[in-house]
Amino acid sequence: MYPILRSLLFRFDPETAHQLTLYALQVMQSVSPALWLLEQIYKFPSKPVQAFGLTFKNPVGLAAGYDKDALAVRGLAALGFGHIEVGTVTLKPQPGNPKPRLFRLLEDEAVINRMGFPSQGAWKVAGRMAKAGRARTAVVGVNLGKNKDTPLEEAAQDYIELMRIFAPRADYLTINISSPNTVGLRRLQGREMLEGLLGAMAKERHALRLATPLLVKIAPDLNDEELEDAIGVILDKSMDGVIATNTTLAREELRSKYRRETGGLSGSPLRVRSEAVLKRVVGLVGGKIPIISAGGILHPEDGKRRLALGASLVQVYTGLVYRGPGLVREIVRAL
Repeated sequence: MYPILRSLLFRFDPETAHQLTLYALQVMQSVSPALWLLEQIYKFPSKPVQAFGLTFKNPVGLAAGYDKDALAVRGLAALGFGHIEVGTVTLKPQPGNPKPRLFRLLEDEAVINRMGFPSQGAWKVAGRMAKAGRARTAVVGVNLGKNKDTPLEEAAQDYIELMRIFAPRADYLTINISSPNTVGLRRLQGREMLEGLLGAMAKERHALRLATPLLVKIAPDLNDEELEDAIGVILDKSMDGVIATNTTLAREELRSKYRRETGGLSGSPLRVRSEAVLKRVVGLVGGKIPIISAGGILHPEDGKRRLALGASLVQVYTGLVYRGPGLVREIVRAL
């Protein structure tokens, strides 16, 4: 069925198609019989996973970027995900980058985005989450990002305020310092700036006695020294987990006419790079904290391999675009 739906959606530009799917899920979650039917269609047996002190009904989650403003959390949960990551959410509302900012690379089974954290703002998203309640069948995380106009030197204040707002409303929080679409953001992954940021957040978390797990999402483009530094700081500042990886700036062996568009590349071309980073992170972490693997997971074997390499959980996004929501069930069955 999904190939037919995909052929229809692919007639629209990517951002319009994305908005249509979110709207459809919003409608279905607001009608109890429709939501129940969706849950029955995508219901399948799975083995729970323990990570970050949380119980996930299965190891497959939805990566941040799909539901930026928590519009359809219950509808997405009905598709069988073990967890859903909302966001990226910024403290103040911002429109993101000018359109067009999302491109399908059909020949490469990939997507390039330069969205730039479009967000309705923390309080709007938090209010929506509070009103809707937690998804009944999935863990819900919130991905946090700084506003475009917040200087890097003041970024910690954005992240701390976001932590204060969402810690009572989310099962876990992700500190996003690896998007390539906010100027300068990736500099926060450097040892000195990362120590300042995570140190400030750890201090505030301790002062407020917050128990919500904090994860850090890293880029796939770090060299060995940068990656070693980043993981060292993450462990030193007592973060609870790592998400590896975000999208890449690399443009290796692409065929699509959109291959030269600026922004972060996701999908099939990211597979090898993301797996390489995962292997390295597993070695650096040494089992001290769990890892979520993301990037280039388009087939059941991709997800199975990431878990075999040492990830506790996996996340999909571009795979959902090309394979449909049935990919979640397929990965779980492959295990």
